[in-house]
Amino acid sequence: MSKHEERLQKVIAQSGVASRRKAEQLISNGNVKVNNQTVTEMGIKVTPDDKVEVDGVPIEKEAFVYYLLYKPRGVISSVKDDKDRKVVTDYLPEVSERVFPIGRLDYDTSGILLLTNDGEFANQLMHPSKEVNKVYVAKVKGIPHKKELSKFRKGVVSDGEKLTADHVQILSSDKEKKTSIIELTLHEGKNRQVRRMFEAIGLQVLKLKREQYAFLTLHGLKAGEYRALTPKEVNQLRNMSTKL
Repeated sequence: MSKHEERLQKVIAQSGVASRRKAEQLISNGNVKVNNQTVTEMGIKVTPDDKVEVDGVPIEKEAFVYYLLYKPRGVISSVKDDKDRKVVTDYLPEVSERVFPIGRLDYDTSGILLLTNDGEFANQLMHPSKEVNKVYVAKVKGIPHKKELSKFRKGVVSDGEKLTADHVQILSSDKEKKTSIIELTLHEGKNRQVRRMFEAIGLQVLKLKREQYAFLTLHGLKAGEYRALTPKEVNQLRNMSTKL
């Protein structure tokens, strides 16, 4: 090959138009053209000289960008919402690239959320076998015994699915209000995992915050603020997901 070729769905994902999975759907649905010809096959490869269009609009390969957002509560981890609720990209108005969140945080959960337009990087971090550690702090109704929390390390079952935590500890408790602050470290990223784990032992989560993602923290940020990741941080995350 004289020119570098890449799979069509990867090129679409890297342009920021859609995730790779969504790009595959667009191709199979006939929404993609290469050099004015509709393409529906997954295996096709293209070069930088090929003209790629999605829904009649030529794609442009954007420079990759990487951001860390302190997601507030009451915000959808998406780029749009059919109920017109606030979405995470509303907090990055100065960002011109078409970024999307890496994974998600529940509507009522605050904390670290990464956004990028680099589909391959996002897939690396989200792959089930390569999930990086994430630290959550939960305020729960009730004061659990250490024995109850030890179940998290062994795994609790919710809706037929086993959910585990790598580490769990009680940070503080309020006997008058009958509440506790509990820290958990997870490497899985299953839907509503922390809330479901507490529900499995009969405790209700009142507040939930993701305070750490791999080595990244919320230091220096207030809810709704964001910053660009440094090249060193991006490389560290990339290397980390490769080694896992």
